[in-house]
Amino acid sequence: MNDFKKRLTGLALVFLLFCTFVSGGCSRHSKEPAPTTAAPYTEETAENYEHFEEAQLKAQTEFDQLMEELFRDEISNSQVDLHFMLKDPSAYGIDKAQNIYSEFSLDAIEESKKEQQQLMSQLDSFDPSLLAEDQRLTMRVLQSLLRTETKSYGLELYSQPLAVTIGVQAQLPILLSEYVFYRKQDVDDYLGLLAGIDEYYAQLLDFQRLKAESGLMMSDLLLDHLIESCEGYLLAPDDNFMIDTFNSRLENLPELTEEEKASYRQQNESLLQSDFVPAYQMLIDGLNELRGTGQEEKGLCAYPKGKEYYEYLVYSNTGTSYGSIEELLKDMELTMDKNLTKTSLLLRFHPELAEELDSYSYRQTNPESIMEELKVLSQEEFPSLAECSYTLKTVPKSLELALSPAFYLVSPIDDYQDNVIFINENPRFASNELYTTLAHEGYPGHLYQNVYSHTHCDSKIRHLLSFKGYSEGWATYVEHLAYTMDNGLKPEMGELLAANSTATLGLHACLDVYINYMGWDREQVREYLQQYYSNPDSVADAIYIAMIENPSNYLSYYVGYMEFMNMRETAEKQLGERFDPKAFHTFLLDMGDAPFDVIQAYFTTWLNNQK
Repeated sequence: MNDFKKRLTGLALVFLLFCTFVSGGCSRHSKEPAPTTAAPYTEETAENYEHFEEAQLKAQTEFDQLMEELFRDEISNSQVDLHFMLKDPSAYGIDKAQNIYSEFSLDAIEESKKEQQQLMSQLDSFDPSLLAEDQRLTMRVLQSLLRTETKSYGLELYSQPLAVTIGVQAQLPILLSEYVFYRKQDVDDYLGLLAGIDEYYAQLLDFQRLKAESGLMMSDLLLDHLIESCEGYLLAPDDNFMIDTFNSRLENLPELTEEEKASYRQQNESLLQSDFVPAYQMLIDGLNELRGTGQEEKGLCAYPKGKEYYEYLVYSNTGTSYGSIEELLKDMELTMDKNLTKTSLLLRFHPELAEELDSYSYRQTNPESIMEELKVLSQEEFPSLAECSYTLKTVPKSLELALSPAFYLVSPIDDYQDNVIFINENPRFASNELYTTLAHEGYPGHLYQNVYSHTHCDSKIRHLLSFKGYSEGWATYVEHLAYTMDNGLKPEMGELLAANSTATLGLHACLDVYINYMGWDREQVREYLQQYYSNPDSVADAIYIAMIENPSNYLSYYVGYMEFMNMRETAEKQLGERFDPKAFHTFLLDMGDAPFDVIQAYFTTWLNNQK
């Protein structure tokens, strides 16, 4: 389960055009501790204070100017970024995007690295004491982000823009099918994106060839999965969701005449056959040519500098406050074991739960009814939210095998009203809990967090920054809480399902580290799973392959969840009966999308203030 679409241009510290994300938030009202005493008033102190005020004004103005330039540069880097992040770019003084798609090449990555280093120097030149509260927070977030990116320097060819489920080739078609037509120009821009997709994919294929030349190509097993993912986009003219969605968007654009609509429909169908489908065929043919160039069938650490790159991925995808992966892994297993122990105790003291596992049900089972119930239930422990609308859609049949169980499509910065959640109805996801899945994607998960951010954060640049550990950690944390909300389940059943779900996620996350960082092979994975499964052979291979296809992906969810739970448990322990869930959640939402090493410092201050 994930949320689609956040930036990645020059500053973006991920080498993909698209990545999963949810917008961050920041408080307009958060306060840092104020001095309790004041210096005695003299003419000298008055003069010093005047100079201080002048320095403050100068620093804050310069910082705002730097952030404005950064925002405009980043958001206008590509047409896709610009369109999905701003409904009306002209209101922000932006006429058009710099590129159709962001360039993807080693030269572009090197240029991005120089821009990152320049930005770090600019940020380091500011005296934090002269900046306003929200500016200091933005600066610390950016500095943490840039420090993490330095871990990837020299490892650029380890990046994997093409990947099953979370790769560019899997996500771009959904973004194109949801490319909203606000005005006629948007239709022309969309057709331009279709026309340019072959050139963009050619860049991605060239990157794969460089990986192969450097001995960093994936194994043929993973290559087959990737090719199969691409084959789902060889769309037939008579069964093509890209045609259906395009036509429906045209109908919602009243300024077009019937003749113009007919012309656009013809252009769309023509470009799909002349550019879109051939682009995927080009990927398939090019990837097939690379068959046999990747011999390594183990995890990422089996490559020359794979362990270093995995460490970068972990810190980039989780933003964790832990100092080492070994320390992190230890707590991951402790958290997993704690939840496993909880399931055992619940089953021991409530043996009837075992029999009810095949028959329990939530009060609401219809997706729309679930969303409305969650919207109401969230008001109890979460701050109020501005009114907004949402649409629930199903993943097109042809894409079910290539996409996640569900995902949220983030709304533009200047239009939080309309939100979209996709549900994948493929039978392989039949065991997923729809109720808690919609809590993850909707209320109080991604949709809720994104709308809260749009209505509480004044920093435009922070809307472009995505920290997957925060966004997916938050969604996983509230998904965990949704099991024990007033949802129709017996309280004990809700606790059992929550503990079991978290333990299962933890098992996958721990194996992610063991396989990609510790170098475990399939047999070691089977031996490990024997502790938890009566027939580990039935799942061992599937888990092993999933971990090496998308290294560190599970950690975004589990480590983020763990960071939130660590803070909650600390607050509950220190505050006792005075712990207020709504105040805790308000603090986290006001902090917004940020690395946990930044959040932890503010959490300490918040906790002391609560005392």
